[in-house]
Amino acid sequence: MFSNYLIGLREGLEASLVVCILIAYLVKTGRREALKPIWTGIAIAVALALGFGCALEFGSQELTFQAQEALGGSLSIVAVGLVTWMVFWMRRTARHLKSELHGRLDAALAMGTGALVATAFLAVGREGLETALFVWASVHAASDGTPRPLIGVALGIATAVLLGWLFYRGALRINLAKFFTWTGGMLVVVAAGVLAYGVHDLQEAGWVPGLTDLAFDISDTIPPDSWYGTLLKGVFNFQPDPTVVQLTVWPLYLVPVLTLFLLPSRLSGRTGETAASAAK
Repeated sequence: MFSNYLIGLREGLEASLVVCILIAYLVKTGRREALKPIWTGIAIAVALALGFGCALEFGSQELTFQAQEALGGSLSIVAVGLVTWMVFWMRRTARHLKSELHGRLDAALAMGTGALVATAFLAVGREGLETALFVWASVHAASDGTPRPLIGVALGIATAVLLGWLFYRGALRINLAKFFTWTGGMLVVVAAGVLAYGVHDLQEAGWVPGLTDLAFDISDTIPPDSWYGTLLKGVFNFQPDPTVVQLTVWPLYLVPVLTLFLLPSRLSGRTGETAASAAK
């Protein structure tokens, strides 16, 4: 549940900051008439993300077991690729996200209502689609037959919306660079578990060999249905009986990606601005 909460919080907060920056800029510059098309674009982006998530969930239920596993494994790998790109992209561009969005908004204001709707849609829609895919893959990996993974995502998104509102009101300040570094590092750990689970899905679909070649089996020591087994699965997508391929893929992704992500970067002082100042 924690890993899904983290995904909802991190992805939701990125979208919330984008919305805050767009809305605050229009209010500050006295262009409140442009708020309606901006909110329209945001609403369309949210609806598209929800529709995409529903299509993934309900569309996959009509497939055979092998097809479901092949789809789940393939999309899990795609989701890991997207979230990896996203955390590095945000780490690199956080320092000038505000000025970039302001520039797009100025250009859209000069072009008219349709351009404003499109600007808001594209700014939020990309985050929404990435979130829907990664949430689906993570919930699929962490599913234990209970609604807890979805509850975790919902709570994370709700927290992000609340934080976004507090940032906009200037009631809360956090260092964006530190926030995105810590949450990005944790997301890389979550992504490693999703990748390993996706590989297991492909093994069950017959696309990757070695399904019966287990690296170890400690199910008696850490039962999957125990509270600590559930906790490990929810946080790290831990599996007590991984295959050799799974156990190989996990560190091959985690070690180099996390190392590169945590390496000191040459960021300007603007990277350390607070969320409240970015929203303004």
